Amino acid sequence: MRYLKTSEAATLLNVSPNTLRAWERRFGFPKPQRSPGRHRLYTYGEVAALRDALQEGLSISSAVSRAREGLAADTSSLVGALVSFERQRADVAIEAALALRTLDRSVEEVLLPGLDEIARKYTVESAAWAFACHWATDWLRRATRLAPPPVRPVAVVIGDATRDELDPDAAHLRALELFCIREGVHVLSLSARGIAGIGDAVAVHRPNLVIVAGRHLGDDTVARWAYGIRLAIGPLPLATYRRGDQRARSRTSGNTVLPAGAGAAARAVLEVAEAEASGRTVASSASARHAAALTRERDAV
Repeated sequence: MRYLKTSEAATLLNVSPNTLRAWERRFGFPKPQRSPGRHRLYTYGEVAALRDALQEGLSISSAVSRAREGLAADTSSLVGALVSFERQRADVAIEAALALRTLDRSVEEVLLPGLDEIARKYTVESAAWAFACHWATDWLRRATRLAPPPVRPVAVVIGDATRDELDPDAAHLRALELFCIREGVHVLSLSARGIAGIGDAVAVHRPNLVIVAGRHLGDDTVARWAYGIRLAIGPLPLATYRRGDQRARSRTSGNTVLPAGAGAAARAVLEVAEAEASGRTVASSASARHAAALTRERDAV
C-alpha cells in the first residue's frame, strides 16, 4: 500500500494543501489515514482516481463522484466473482481493493458490503451466500493469522453467539477479531455455548473486557457463559456487538453497545479495555502501597 503525505497528494492533484483539506472536509474524499504522529496520510489509489477524473475536465464534485464510482467497482467485481462461485477471481478482486486501500478499509468498504449485497439479492438460504460466507471467513482468518502479534497490555474475550459460519453476523465477528488484533489487543474468541471449563480459559487469558457478539443465542445462554467468567476472575466490563437494539437495557445495566461497524467497534473495544486495564493497575498499586504500609507498621511494633 502506497501512502502520500498531504504535500505529496496536493502536488499530484496540482492544488494547494489547503485546497486538498477543504475537499476532504466538504466531500469526505480523499479520506486520509492518520500516522502515529497524527499526520494525514492519503492512499495513492484514491488520490490517483481523483486526479484522473479531474483531468477529464470535471468539476470537483463530479470528479469525486467519478472517483468513488471507480472505487466502488471493486465491490461489484467481488460480488460478481462470488455469485459465480469463482474463488480465484474473488481473491483477485480483493487484492485489487487492497492495492487502493488499507486492509481495514478493504474489509469495511468492499468485503463486508459485498456480503451484504449478496444477502439482499440472493437471500441467506442461497448457494451463493453459502459460497460467499465460506470464502470471506477463510480470507479473514488468513488475514488474522498474518497480522502482527498483539503488543498492548490489554486482552479481550469474545463470546461467539452466532449460529454458524452462514450467520449474517459471522463475517462481521471475524472482522472485529482481525481489527482488534491489528489494534494490538490480545483476543481469545470462544463459542458462548461453551460454558464448561470457561474459568480455566479466562484465568490464563486475564481479559480486561468481555464481548458477546451475534444475536442467535438467547440471553439466558449468554448470561450463563458470562457468569462462568465472572465466577472465575471477578466482575469485568461487558460489551455487546451486533446483538440487535439493546440500548434500552444498556442504560440500566451499564453494558457497552459497540458500533455495528467492525472498525469503529474495534476502536471502542480498545478504549474500554485500556480504561479497565488502567483502573486495574491503579487499584493494584493502591493495594501494594496499603500492604507496604501495614508491613512498616508491624515492623515498627
